Amino acid sequence: MLLGPFTKAGILKLLLTSLLLSQGSMKLHKNIGEICRTNLECFSECCVVNEKMQKICARRTLFMQCNIWKKPNGYFCYHNNDCLSNCCVPIDHRPQHFCAPRTIFLKCLPWKKKEGEICSSHKECQSQCCLSRYDDIPHCIPKTGVLKKCLYLEEEPRWQS
Repeated sequence: MLLGPFTKAGILKLLLTSLLLSQGSMKLHKNIGEICRTNLECFSECCVVNEKMQKICARRTLFMQCNIWKKPNGYFCYHNNDCLSNCCVPIDHRPQHFCAPRTIFLKCLPWKKKEGEICSSHKECQSQCCLSRYDDIPHCIPKTGVLKKCLYLEEEPRWQS
């Protein structure tokens, strides 16, 4: 059956109207970097949490995945998959964990205490050196001397100066 001129115009008008409506609805979508609540709000259909813990519209990866922001080393975390390194390690005996780097063998580096912190073994310290001096409370200290040994340098007696 052949279509009359009014029917062709009606179909054309219907197509044009649907095209304009779809263009208008695309403008309701948010662009990359804008704050969102759900994936459907974003033109990319990808609403993720950023480093400021805000949900924003983000680009999809090459494989059309939402690229979820992961915490860098040093940030507090709850699970390994919270971290960019996939290493969420405990801090001492506290309930807190933090994102830590991996070794070249892909092992998570354990948390180590910094210089001056109280320790109970060499393994706990970044310097691998835990010694007590006068107060019988061991602290992490830097290694000293030409051979970088774990020892306190003797102070000069005050009567010689």
